[in-house]
Amino acid sequence: MTLGQHIENGAHFAFTDRWGGVSAVPYEELNLGGAVGDDPTAVLANRAAAARALGIEPDRVVWMNQVHGKDVAVVPGPWGAAADIPAVDAVVTARRGLALAVLTADCTPVLLADPVAGVAGAAHAGRPGLVAGVVPAAVEAMVSLGAEPGRIIARTGPAICGRCYEVPAEMRDAVAEAVPAAYGETSWGTPSVDVVAGVHAQLAEAGVVNLHRSPVCTLESRDHFSYRRDRVTGRLAGYVWLD
Repeated sequence: MTLGQHIENGAHFAFTDRWGGVSAVPYEELNLGGAVGDDPTAVLANRAAAARALGIEPDRVVWMNQVHGKDVAVVPGPWGAAADIPAVDAVVTARRGLALAVLTADCTPVLLADPVAGVAGAAHAGRPGLVAGVVPAAVEAMVSLGAEPGRIIARTGPAICGRCYEVPAEMRDAVAEAVPAAYGETSWGTPSVDVVAGVHAQLAEAGVVNLHRSPVCTLESRDHFSYRRDRVTGRLAGYVWLD
């Protein structure tokens, strides 16, 4: 299990790969997504193992029902039950020690933290969420809790890169009209969308200057889940929390 954890000023950021769990083919091994057809018992075991490897309690991890929108939930503590988990694509909290999680398998996972204010956020940015503005909405929600954009640390995790995310020209143009930095071209010369570049441009426009991105393209890496490559597959997770 490779967790890729980074710690900066008491802010913890971690991204999983696909290995070290108990899920069977085609979800092997460390599938953390509960809505992709995997055995729920295996998913719970994987989530518990990943949390323990990070040094956090599984019941202190906040998950989302992600729907490719821009809604943000402010989270005071763990959800009481599965039915309480909202359909949102970003969560923010001012509760130290509470881990926020985001699931992806090509989309861009965005982890945010202002260690001074004690505010953290996690967002799920696919192509629809990028256009809708889920990442600026998450930053705005963090600011409402006392964060300052100039203090926010942002990390984006493994995601499909602009050299691989081929789309029709009309789709690329529509995305680029909303987020010009997302205009891309594949390595073989066809239209693409660069969601990661678009997310980083939105963060910079929101005043976030401490930006870090993963070099991993999920479609190219067999160590990571990719929906575009495999269709039926597992989900990676990104985690952020504050000491």
